[in-house]
Amino acid sequence: MTVYELAEKLNLKSLNRADDINVTGAFASDLLSDVVGNTSEGNILLSVQVHKNIVAVASLVGLAAVIITSGRTPDQSVIDAAKENGLNLLSSEESSFMLAGKLYELGLRD
Repeated sequence: MTVYELAEKLNLKSLNRADDINVTGAFASDLLSDVVGNTSEGNILLSVQVHKNIVAVASLVGLAAVIITSGRTPDQSVIDAAKENGLNLLSSEESSFMLAGKLYELGLRD
């Protein structure tokens, strides 16, 4: 499944793009050191974090996308940084918990 397909199926708001990059798994965390230690290239991250460090961590690990949950919205500088780094940045009104369940139902189990 691709980032674009997930955005469509989960009614996610694209903050900068939603590419046809394959998603290999998902991870939910708000602790960025946890993200660095436990995600893999091609994963998506579910988080309420809205600061620039999410872009740096996502780029370091090679995440396919970051989905900001619970209706939170990053500053334009974060959106611009994501765009500059080629990172898909999306948002949802739903909680990380609810989205994780929906991702599981769609077949993302890693």
